[in-house]
Amino acid sequence: MNIDGFINTIKSLPDNPGVYQYFDKNNKLLYVGKAKNLKKRVKSYFRFNPFRPADNLSPRIYKMISEAKRLEYIIVQSENDALILENSLIKQLKPKYNILLRDDKTYPYIYINMDEDFPRAEITRKVIKGKNIKYFGPFSQGAREILKTIYEEIPLVQSKSCIKGKKACLYHQIGKCLAPCEGKVTKEEYKNLIKKAIKLINNKKSLLKILEKKMQKFAENMQFEEAAEIRDRIKAIKDAEIYSSVDLAKLKDLDIFVVEIFNKKSIVIRIFVRNGKVVASSHNIINSQEIPDKNEIYTQAILEFYSSQTPFTSNELLVGDDFEEKEWLETVLSQKFNKKIKINLPNKNNKNLINLAKINALEIIKNQKEDTILEEIKILFELQNTPYKIETFDTSHMSGEATVGSMIVWENGKFKKEDYRHYHLEGKDEYSQMRELLTRRAKSFDEISPPDLWLIDGGAAQLNLAKEIIDSTGANVDILAISKEKIDAKAHRAKGGAKDKIYYISAQVLSSKFQVEKINLSESDKRLQFLQRLRDEAHRFAITFHRKTKRKKDLELDLLKVKGIGKAKMTKLINYFGTFENIKKASFEELKNLLNEKDAKSIKSFFERQK
Repeated sequence: MNIDGFINTIKSLPDNPGVYQYFDKNNKLLYVGKAKNLKKRVKSYFRFNPFRPADNLSPRIYKMISEAKRLEYIIVQSENDALILENSLIKQLKPKYNILLRDDKTYPYIYINMDEDFPRAEITRKVIKGKNIKYFGPFSQGAREILKTIYEEIPLVQSKSCIKGKKACLYHQIGKCLAPCEGKVTKEEYKNLIKKAIKLINNKKSLLKILEKKMQKFAENMQFEEAAEIRDRIKAIKDAEIYSSVDLAKLKDLDIFVVEIFNKKSIVIRIFVRNGKVVASSHNIINSQEIPDKNEIYTQAILEFYSSQTPFTSNELLVGDDFEEKEWLETVLSQKFNKKIKINLPNKNNKNLINLAKINALEIIKNQKEDTILEEIKILFELQNTPYKIETFDTSHMSGEATVGSMIVWENGKFKKEDYRHYHLEGKDEYSQMRELLTRRAKSFDEISPPDLWLIDGGAAQLNLAKEIIDSTGANVDILAISKEKIDAKAHRAKGGAKDKIYYISAQVLSSKFQVEKINLSESDKRLQFLQRLRDEAHRFAITFHRKTKRKKDLELDLLKVKGIGKAKMTKLINYFGTFENIKKASFEELKNLLNEKDAKSIKSFFERQK
């Protein structure tokens, strides 16, 4: 689009609510914004005589507008739709000048359905259907540890299936359940147990005292493994809070969001107050490519947190600062949860909570290490982004068997192992396997936001493939490929010793005519060693999964060789138990009922030999 076409598009915008997108000269997405009125909002970015960015813009937005050469927009039915669509597009596409809050996880709640005759405490991450559901949380961590302690201390119904049975089970025999299935406890007596459970969930001090006594007893009896398990449980429950003894008697239920900015890093602190006490807290560190904007972070942090089917158990949010979309968000949340929700600024009764959050934000940023190597990599390879989050990919197979792919994640200065993924692949050659692996990851950008950088194990062909896939998504992701040195036609992977080539796309040319560049770095170069470290971890993860998959397939084939177990019976076993591992865990009775006694003996004997 030429400059006249750009200006005409801006001047002809409708007065409807919607979402607008700015692109640069290479058709790279720069920024996604939302508007109650598209014409007024977009025009506010410019001056027209002569045509230039408006003078009152922040430095980040001024720079973005200076690079913008094309505009696209989407009309929506309401202001709320605009807010939600903007948030979704930012998460999927990671535009260069938007702030991306990487918070893909939901937070667990403990809940009790009080309408049941003999209710249990359970964990959920979404709203449970029912008129009388009591929620506790959210918990950043420690929910399972709290629940485990509750069931150890109070003889509640231990599992859903128990209450459906008509005969007391093992839990009753060991004193963990009062057997309501046999009528050995009344509803009224059981309600007192639930009250005790609720009291413990709400009183972490009492819960921790119980655990500390248990740990001490185990240690005195030289049961060190059991003592260590309780120690870890205590730590998980303690770590879920910023400061558990903050008592705010005048407050009831309150969700607190505070944003603090330190140069290009931002911290989002969340604190959850229930019944006048801090029950949990969590935080996010946001690494931005430019100086971030608090307005955008507050909007995205709150919308992201409540975007899923998360229970909203309070009626009020407390925020550390006023921000542009505050009233807009109130409307969105009130409509979503079908109740009046207010977003308020602190007053004299609760400002100490805001101060507490700010102190903790300062402490978190103090503990952050500056990783200069990421900036060096950005400069050397002409990347658009500082690669704060890197996803590295590798594939593994043996003569075409048990073909798998791996993705490992590096973020905030460490391997983020909870985000690792492995994939079973169908491709017959390395190129098609990599295509399948990268395509499957790209299709999940709407669920898990894209990283700053993809690092591919391969050369120029794999780099071109990755670029084709990223371009098809429209996401803002840089790509590097690391090609292993070949010695006697075999890949040489010795750490620090491989003379690897790094392939990258020059940023100095148009995307339609890009040029693949390659560079050989010294074996002692820290940038090369860093990228090799990521590649080696992806390879390790792929090989480990490949071996596990191959072992599983070999076991399945061995089982087929067991006398009397043919393909038909194997299919029947898999259809019934779901996985090979479940067959291995199945009892003799289960196998006998499904097949026959002779086959059950053969299968159990087979697995005994495997041990």
